[in-house]
Amino acid sequence: MSEEPRTRPVVLALGSNLGDRLAYLRLGVEALDGNGISATGVSGVFETSPVGGPEQDNYLNAVLLGVTALPARQVLARCAAAESAAGRVRTVRWGPRTLDVDIITCDDETYADPDLTLPHPRAHERAFVLAPWLDVEPAAVLPGRGRVADLLATTTMAGVWRRPDLHLTLPRSAAGGSGGSGVTPCA
Repeated sequence: MSEEPRTRPVVLALGSNLGDRLAYLRLGVEALDGNGISATGVSGVFETSPVGGPEQDNYLNAVLLGVTALPARQVLARCAAAESAAGRVRTVRWGPRTLDVDIITCDDETYADPDLTLPHPRAHERAFVLAPWLDVEPAAVLPGRGRVADLLATTTMAGVWRRPDLHLTLPRSAAGGSGGSGVTPCA
């Protein structure tokens, strides 16, 4: 008798600053739910001024919570597939993009290689990650760094603001399917 792989929580940050930004975030949520990742919660939408890189338009950002039994490298592959589905082209480092998906944490897993570092090495200093994460998971903890609420209190919210007029929802299977986590998406 084979054992089911152990599922563990995963936190993914989504951002878009090209084209229909909200539609690309929605596409990202849809593309990431399923195929080994089950979405359990999604934050509100935050607009943010770009950080680093060339001059570009503002981003829309959100955080997606999920559970997975996949190894972190396979989660990374799912993130890249979601970006490809949105037509992302990598031409300029930190340049504009239709969809960017970063793994912030995969449970308490630590990982370091050129393609993947866990937890995300700059998440603790990025309000555009911390604010949406706190929005969807008020008791969140960034492994090795502490409570997300405390980390957000030490960063600046300049250039980061909530967009109450914009909403993301979990796919129907995650929001109302049987065996779900019972987590309600933020509106």
